[in-house]
Amino acid sequence: MKSITLSLNSIEKVKKFVNIIGKYDGDFDLSSGRYKVDAKSIMGIFSLDLSSPLKLDIHNDDVADEVIAEIQNYIEQ
Repeated sequence: MKSITLSLNSIEKVKKFVNIIGKYDGDFDLSSGRYKVDAKSIMGIFSLDLSSPLKLDIHNDDVADEVIAEIQNYIEQ
């Protein structure tokens, strides 16, 4: 499993992120504080506090590097 910190602070970013993540097999979780949702669920993401950084857990190591490369624009530095 790999974890990274993201910023999804606009509706457009959330839509694009869900479209990217939806292409990959495996489980992806987004968490904010003590709340955790399926990263493929646009409604779940909108239930989180998008004003603060989110943690993405990628449970499929086979696609983790490819996913990280594709969502590079959303990763917090």
